[in-house]
Amino acid sequence: MIYISLTGEDGSPTHIPKSKKTSQSRGSGKMQRCFCILTVFVVISTFAIGSYFDVLPWSAYTHATNALDRVAFMLGLQKHSYAVIIDAGSTGSRVLAFTFHESIIDRNLKLDHELFVQVKPGLSAFADNPKQGAKKIEELLERAKEVIPSSELKNAPLAMKATAGLRLLPVEKAEGLLEEVRQLFKASPFMTNENSVSIMDGADEGLFSWFTVNFLLDRFGGDPEQTMAALDLGGGSTQITFAPTDQVTLKETNPEFLHHISAFHHNLTVYTKSYLGLGLMAARKEILSVGNPKDAKTLKSECINPIIKTEWTYAGVTYTVMGPEKPAYKEIKADRNVKEKYPVVRFDECLKIINTYVNNKVDKPKELNRKTVSAFSYYYDRATEYGLIDPFTGGVVTVRDFLHAANKTCDTPNADQPFMCLDLTFISVILQQGFGLSLDKSLHLFKQVDGHEISWALGAAFHILQNGL
Repeated sequence: MIYISLTGEDGSPTHIPKSKKTSQSRGSGKMQRCFCILTVFVVISTFAIGSYFDVLPWSAYTHATNALDRVAFMLGLQKHSYAVIIDAGSTGSRVLAFTFHESIIDRNLKLDHELFVQVKPGLSAFADNPKQGAKKIEELLERAKEVIPSSELKNAPLAMKATAGLRLLPVEKAEGLLEEVRQLFKASPFMTNENSVSIMDGADEGLFSWFTVNFLLDRFGGDPEQTMAALDLGGGSTQITFAPTDQVTLKETNPEFLHHISAFHHNLTVYTKSYLGLGLMAARKEILSVGNPKDAKTLKSECINPIIKTEWTYAGVTYTVMGPEKPAYKEIKADRNVKEKYPVVRFDECLKIINTYVNNKVDKPKELNRKTVSAFSYYYDRATEYGLIDPFTGGVVTVRDFLHAANKTCDTPNADQPFMCLDLTFISVILQQGFGLSLDKSLHLFKQVDGHEISWALGAAFHILQNGL
């Protein structure tokens, strides 16, 4: 069970200590009056000069959402906590260094600031050279040291959680990478233990991502209906997570996929399921391999335009990728007397291949179509690259928008984006045929909320600060 809200050592919610009256206290009444006067003065001053603090970058003041927290900030009474999470993904490694403060009102953690830095390729690309992989992680740790006070490094928990990239490696190679990082962590000034380096379970990845989305969008109010579903499309795996409220769904769902959590003093049941091999890069590799000899390094695919011949590296192997041997052409009239032909992808053939791959692996959660849905990672990336949404602000699209974009891209030669036809078609299929979303279902696509990354790392940081490494 993942506990998000702060709890005491006995597991009960913590409370703000109440002052005790005693007849032996001398001048307590006078002191209390003085404190009240001081508090009123500081509150008034807070609002009077608040505009000054609001422009300070990364100031805890700007995230203290009530007057008492702001007073505590100005008086230097805020208790700060730090956590560093390394997201060792399949296509890149990222460090997220978080700074929190504890609200004096409800004792919940409030997010003040985060550092986000990414390096490529992913850790799994160093399967045959684990020492070099650890050096990449060391680069990220050096960046984290820059944003955490040196006196607090020993109190800042550090964890690296690897995702599908390492899950897909042979056990001995994955363990070789993990061991090199363990040695690196032991020599670091951060708080670490034997649990600091691990391969994360897919269910945890889904739960932490779902928590991050709903925390940043302020959706935790006690009503599960108000929470958003989270669709995370990574490179090696994909997760679907939401809080079901339909009793039929709860009864019919395999208990393995239901998790009971406590988020900010509210108990919730959350459905999550992770699909290894249905991340965008892993799926791309399997789709490109259809119709080619096993272990082939040259991949000819119906989902690639005939004009394209490109190299693509996945899991440390470089492939030559091209269109099918028998290309398809579309004929258009350039003018009344001249017709021109240009090569296109046979969309129906590509769609058939991807449908077969997806339908054999994915369940359709019946309740998902009634939820407000947030989709991120590669959903967001491909939508911005095609032009469906603004890359800076994100936006809302429908499943139909992805399908139309796929159809149009497959019908247009584009050597600059050789995999866009395949990727958009896969996304439209997994959303509709895989997860059972209707074509007019809206998807909220964002990379950040108020400058904070939508990443499972934030949920993991909360979990670690509440429960330990």
